[in-house]
Amino acid sequence: MSHGFRSAGFRSALKVLAQILLLVLVWWLVSSLSSILPQLPPTVLGIALLLALLGLRVLPTDWLAAGAGFLLREMLLFFIPVVVAVVQYLDLLRSNLPAVLTVILLSTLCVMLVTAWVVDFTWKLEARWRRDEEC
Repeated sequence: MSHGFRSAGFRSALKVLAQILLLVLVWWLVSSLSSILPQLPPTVLGIALLLALLGLRVLPTDWLAAGAGFLLREMLLFFIPVVVAVVQYLDLLRSNLPAVLTVILLSTLCVMLVTAWVVDFTWKLEARWRRDEEC
């Protein structure tokens, strides 16, 4: 027999919603902060703030994991406006296709290289921390 509001699915959905609202709160805070510090974009501030809160264990990862996972799984929805814009300017895109493709390929390569470097650096740093904890 189902208990309505007490069902596991409902609790799970509420947890995801609460975590998304927490992420929205962080977004709102860094957006407000970026108006005071205009030289720093809100995306950079948001990542830095979340990294600091998670790294200092002020904010446990399980407070964000389900909500962030949901947003990542549904990320395609956030790109619909971009696809519509590309379709609207298809002629402009065709006339500049070589330049656009070059920028896309080079920027993707840069992102992949920097991401690989950061992951490698973080992996080594974590290994060093674990060795230090064992001693």
